[in-house]
Amino acid sequence: MFVLSIIACRMFEDELVYMIEKHGNFAALVLVEDENSTSIARKLDQSGCTYNALSLEKVPEFIKDISPDSTIVVIHMLELALHAIPENLRSTVYGKIEQMSAYSQTVLLFYGLCGNVLRKVETEMSKCACPVYILKEENGEIVDDCIGAVLGGRAAYLSKLKSFRGIGTFFMTPMWAANWKEMIMSAGITNDPDNIKMAKYVFDYAGYKKVAKLNTGLVYEQGFDDRVEEFARKFNFEIIEMDGNLDLIEKCFCSALARRKEIK
Repeated sequence: MFVLSIIACRMFEDELVYMIEKHGNFAALVLVEDENSTSIARKLDQSGCTYNALSLEKVPEFIKDISPDSTIVVIHMLELALHAIPENLRSTVYGKIEQMSAYSQTVLLFYGLCGNVLRKVETEMSKCACPVYILKEENGEIVDDCIGAVLGGRAAYLSKLKSFRGIGTFFMTPMWAANWKEMIMSAGITNDPDNIKMAKYVFDYAGYKKVAKLNTGLVYEQGFDDRVEEFARKFNFEIIEMDGNLDLIEKCFCSALARRKEIK
């Protein structure tokens, strides 16, 4: 039996659903059911993906009843608010790794460096019962964050930033657009996401004048256009259309799945 456990930030919901749709040739998909799984569950339902929703504690017992030559993927989504306090993000992710590695053959993190919080996660968790991986570029470097992941890595990220010639630009994927109030609060821009005046002051002080609408080609999150336009109106930002791609994420996902051949 091969169990791939994925611990993911909710910002990667859409990319995960796409990977499951495209590469879902495994015996069972398990979604850890809690307050952070509601949104991705809805998207999996709409996409026609079959899954088992279980509490984290019930996953080991469920796995025992599946054929020993099967491949199982377990997904555990973590809350966006963890980014507000780096040590909370680190301790929560490490704790989930320890818990889920006990019955897994591979753990894959759908996270980036997130301010260097997870920079040493693979080495620091190397004593776990199974290997731990995180989203990386071809050169082995961990991606910066969810934006860098869909831009294709650090070089592409820096290239885009340089093209703005010093003008502050706020990047938005569909999930960012859907959760921007929570994310600007987690980033410390404002304690009250409805205090647009304060948020605008911070953006102005930091030199932000544009919002990059990052089209990933995924449409699981509805209302992307409207949300970006609303955000731009609130802060008087110019909207820039930009294309992303899923190549980096897909390679990491497929590489983790491919470990089942090595183990067999």
